[in-house]
Amino acid sequence: MMEIVYVYTKIRSEFGRQCNFSDRPAELHVDIVPDPSLAENFIEKNPVDVFVQVSKDMSEHEANTERFKTETRGINHVEGGWPKDINANDLEHTIRYRKKVEKDENYVYTLMQLGSLMEHCIKQNNAINIYEEYFDDEEESVERFIEPSSAKTINVFSDPNEIKRTVSHISWHPDQGRKLAISYCCLEFQRDADNMSYESYIWDIENTNKHDMVIKPVSPLLCLEYNPKDSHILAGGCYNGQMGYWDTRKGSQAVEIPTIEVGHRDPVYKIIWLQSKTGTECFSAASDGQVLWWDIRKLSEPVERLILDITKKDDPDIAYGAVSLEFESTMPTKFMVGTEQGVVILGNRKGKVPAEKIVSTFTGHHGPVYAVQRNPFYPKNFLTVGDWTARIWSEELRDSCIICTKYHMSNLTDGCWSPVRPSVFFTTKMDGTVDTWDLLFKHSEPTLSVKVCDEALYSLRIQDNGRLLACGSHRGTTTLLEYSSGFCTYQKNEKALANAMFERETKREKILEARQRELRVKERAKSEQGRAVESKEVDEEETIKYKIAKAEETFFETIEQERERFEVETEKMDQQEKETSEEEDDEVRTAY
Repeated sequence: MMEIVYVYTKIRSEFGRQCNFSDRPAELHVDIVPDPSLAENFIEKNPVDVFVQVSKDMSEHEANTERFKTETRGINHVEGGWPKDINANDLEHTIRYRKKVEKDENYVYTLMQLGSLMEHCIKQNNAINIYEEYFDDEEESVERFIEPSSAKTINVFSDPNEIKRTVSHISWHPDQGRKLAISYCCLEFQRDADNMSYESYIWDIENTNKHDMVIKPVSPLLCLEYNPKDSHILAGGCYNGQMGYWDTRKGSQAVEIPTIEVGHRDPVYKIIWLQSKTGTECFSAASDGQVLWWDIRKLSEPVERLILDITKKDDPDIAYGAVSLEFESTMPTKFMVGTEQGVVILGNRKGKVPAEKIVSTFTGHHGPVYAVQRNPFYPKNFLTVGDWTARIWSEELRDSCIICTKYHMSNLTDGCWSPVRPSVFFTTKMDGTVDTWDLLFKHSEPTLSVKVCDEALYSLRIQDNGRLLACGSHRGTTTLLEYSSGFCTYQKNEKALANAMFERETKREKILEARQRELRVKERAKSEQGRAVESKEVDEEETIKYKIAKAEETFFETIEQERERFEVETEKMDQQEKETSEEEDDEVRTAY
């Protein structure tokens, strides 16, 4: 078959030529004049409806793509190169071994050889951050006085189970605080369901969708605490009175739990790690009136046991139930226990017999002491939270506190000091509010109150840098609050001012106690003198005249006692008003 081909030819210079445009006036090419006769061929339509749609035609398509799942994994970097007989986690052993190596003759020569190689590697990674702010500290110091006090919610962690449980305890990860260990437990015995979960969780503060790890106990956990020396180990106290410890490297199950016979008989409300060389010692407190010391290397039985009997008879039947515990690493032998009866017990572990371990008691609350904590800057002053108030005490005074908040409309459930400011502490209430108190600013009311939720708050814990605070609610919700820089930045001369305030209040309470003691002695002397006169004048008592005189004497004595009591109260109120006015004057002068 013959293929038909036709070739079009055109000279190259005639196509692809550049177009040259120029401006010129308009020209009329055609002008058609209207013809009226043509209108007879048409019928006028009146009215006329015309629809105009200006929008463009659109089409909708759906596409179902596969969900991309993400998972976070961590890498554990361990310092190596240590001999087998050296524990890398023990600071004293490592320092001793380093000093030994530095005394070696070949140490300097080897270091010089390795130094050149290391310098070459370091220079390869030499980079400059073009966004670095060189005067960041100065800006913060200026903004601290301008920025108003505030706190904002940055994350919320919810109990993933269908039956919501109360957040009983919160513990921050000891390394930079990027994780939270939260224990969940139903504190209402009659609401405990058969299918209620026992699990507690470890959360990453950046990921609220899924927990980082599950902790599976034999009974619901009331407390869960990180080991400050080994962040992989956690100790927990159970609802059935047992305690145990978990290692995150070995899974969700407990590494070891002692038998129920050697533990507590009631729920373990608090467990704290002790400051020791091995980092394996802790002690727990429960409402059965016992404090038990443990070593996780041998959990077959407690190392030591103390009955909280303030009569020092070591009788468990009259022991006070413990609901809170306090231990300060700077005082390795002292500890404090908050009880259900509103009494705070100061103990000393050095005592050889149980009677010597209970040093003194502090009575002031009308109900259980839910929190007790020493001031991190002044350990002799400590904070207690119970009933409707938060109180600050001094170890020098046992009969009364030195500072007390007002009585709130809702019960207080927990509290803690700020780790960076000596005059700031936080409390939670049953109405879902977190109160922040700055004692250098005012005593009568909290500096900042944040309504976190509509349900009761039962626990809180502040991060080591003082900026983030986690608080847990009755329905299993943990809210993470971020405070403004004014609450987490150490202010100038704050430590000296806080110390002066504590010393002043302690001295004032001592003076008032001495005055009350004098009045009691006078009243006792008057009563003894009255009894002596009555024994001598038995015969006169039978006469009506003596009875009238005795009634008058009693009446005037009562009036005199009331007058003296009124003078004491007036003197106390005048002194408080004077101190308050002096503090306000100091604040005004400081502001100017």
